[in-house]
Amino acid sequence: MENSAGRRLNTLIQHLLLQDKGDVQVLLPNELREGRSKNVKSEPVIIGGMILDIHAYPSIPATPRTTTPGKVHYVLGGVARNIADCMSKLGAKPFMISAVGPDMAGNLLLEHWESVGLSTEGILRCQGIETPVVCNVFDANGELAAAVASAEAIEKFLAKEWIKQFTRNIHSAPILMVDANLSQRSLEASCQIASQSGIPVWFEPVSVAKSKRVASIIKYVTFTSPNEDELIAMANAVSSEDLFLPIQRVDNGGSTQSIESFLLLLKPAIWVLLEKGVKLVVVTLGSDGVFLCSKGGAEFTAVDFKNTESSHFGKLLSEMVTLNCQNDLVNFCKFNRSSTHLSVVHFPALPASVVGLTGAGDCLVGGTLASLSAGLDMMQSMAVGMATAKAAVETRKNVPSEFCLASIADDAKRVYSSARVVFDQSVV
Repeated sequence: MENSAGRRLNTLIQHLLLQDKGDVQVLLPNELREGRSKNVKSEPVIIGGMILDIHAYPSIPATPRTTTPGKVHYVLGGVARNIADCMSKLGAKPFMISAVGPDMAGNLLLEHWESVGLSTEGILRCQGIETPVVCNVFDANGELAAAVASAEAIEKFLAKEWIKQFTRNIHSAPILMVDANLSQRSLEASCQIASQSGIPVWFEPVSVAKSKRVASIIKYVTFTSPNEDELIAMANAVSSEDLFLPIQRVDNGGSTQSIESFLLLLKPAIWVLLEKGVKLVVVTLGSDGVFLCSKGGAEFTAVDFKNTESSHFGKLLSEMVTLNCQNDLVNFCKFNRSSTHLSVVHFPALPASVVGLTGAGDCLVGGTLASLSAGLDMMQSMAVGMATAKAAVETRKNVPSEFCLASIADDAKRVYSSARVVFDQSVV
């Protein structure tokens, strides 16, 4: 929990912010320039947006140019915030670097962060920042009909000068997760700091438009988790030309392609990212699960993280998943193949009583990162991520208030046992 000294420092920062060519510079005492925290623990570092989501659910089909009866909910959101929140509820203690304003939305976000015992040291808060807010309007079926986002503060205030104050935290982390809400300069600075200590980087694309920001940091990215549209955009961005066109799973006749056929269409774009140096590409497929893709196959289990401290919940989850998630697929994934070999494992989604979909992808990443940080391998961690995503779609919140240990472990076992290799051959 942020102490009074930290609060005074954040208040002081508001008087030390300077505008220079559109970028925010943060001036701090010399002893804080190379890392604010003197006693730094090995904790996952999450950098990106903290956003207040406003979800509007009409009770009848909306009529243009007038109000519609329904329900409006305030939901704590932001891709990076959701991922970090999910991780904390699975036993990890992520260190969040973000920015919010001294307003109602900022108060709600920070009050929750403090209530669950997470550090607010990395969260910049000062006058002039308007906390990012997104208003989502859903149709009568619960699908997103329209949305308006006011998130400029993330790019403007979550600047590289602020991020550099936490260099020691990043150097000590088992992994760094950055979301594409960050400006190009902030993304580059974050990844360069991680690279100095060989810290793996997970890039979360956020949206089709923002996913293209991967182009300048692709050489630093270890993991990434795009959906099919973001995958195409990222492949085009790193190729510097529009080689790939959007791919539709459902053809003009209304028929849905098989998982194997869909993979063949996505394969060239996946291979571009792997050829550029990404170790693992997690392609999210909504209700069809995920593709876990690797060049050579060996990276599925070869994830070497620094030891981190887990809560009792995290340790129990790790023990239960380790015990239950073992099969021949792991032996397959440990086999070294040539550099021209593409290996893809499909993890199916579990049946769920769907209430909301907005937090599923974030909880997939959060569950996976929490598990990796707890010492599980990538295959086991992916299964936990899928189980966590199932729990997320069964609530209107982006992240469930809590996770049931037994349910997550049992669902992870079901996902793991159902995973199968859908591609394992040379691409040239």
